[in-house]
Amino acid sequence: MTSGTRTLACLAALTCSAGLGAAGTAASGRSRGGHASAGAGPGLPGNGSSGGAPIQGGGLAPVHEPPSRIPAPPSERARGRWLGGVEVTEYWPAPEAWFRGRLVSAPGLPGRHRIDWLYSALGVSMEGDGTGLDGRVYHIDALGNGGWVTASGRPTDPGNGWSAGAPYWRAGGYWRNRRGAVTFPLAAGGWSAGAGRRYVALRGVTFTAGAARPLRLLQSIAVDPRVIPLGSRVYVPAYRHDGHGGWFVAQDTGGAINGRHIDVYRPPPASPSDSGRLLTGERIYVIKPRSRHQWPAP
Repeated sequence: MTSGTRTLACLAALTCSAGLGAAGTAASGRSRGGHASAGAGPGLPGNGSSGGAPIQGGGLAPVHEPPSRIPAPPSERARGRWLGGVEVTEYWPAPEAWFRGRLVSAPGLPGRHRIDWLYSALGVSMEGDGTGLDGRVYHIDALGNGGWVTASGRPTDPGNGWSAGAPYWRAGGYWRNRRGAVTFPLAAGGWSAGAGRRYVALRGVTFTAGAARPLRLLQSIAVDPRVIPLGSRVYVPAYRHDGHGGWFVAQDTGGAINGRHIDVYRPPPASPSDSGRLLTGERIYVIKPRSRHQWPAP
């Protein structure tokens, strides 16, 4: 989920989370920049419908951190509270290996990288972080000017529930075809949606090496800080067998993470067709920070 940030937020408010994800998880915060999470909303890639730039199979095998001591569920005396009606989605660093766009240079990054990995709603611009073909982690550092556009090139915004349509690409860094829709060059030659007639620039966007935030796989979550303060410890029963007893720390935010919605930071699935977990009506336990000092990283 600034500095580009998933918190970035799916755009700057986009702020990182809209409902998509590296391959479908978007929406979450998925961005410092845009962040989308699986199943975050109708029409998003995470829901199996159109919305994200095309990706190809392959991908990275999940790499799980060794489990630490599994903490017990909260007791009745724990200084927290249960919160019901929570939606749970997932997000992960976008693997460049899943994308098929032409390699292009990007502001702030060495070498060349796939254009759809950089700017699409399934890539680094939305997820905030991504793993390059070289195995290194990169993130979006500045969101630049503009928000998001649909596949047809219409502006769309998470603030109104993507009412104009699912986000497909940043509002720049793409070409328009003869119908005015978004298209981009492919690594194998040709174009994704017809030949590009006019290039639309994206001013002010930059990327840089490293992760945007010190998040931990299956230990960090993105939240709406108006509902769950950053630094809170959160117990999610549905994840109690995933290596850390179901406990997380609220360390990220996302433009599409609003209200009773949390986004779990996890390893990339084995396939881009896996949109991650989507749970609704969950009951979670929240222990707010004891003071101004947030809980340490998990």
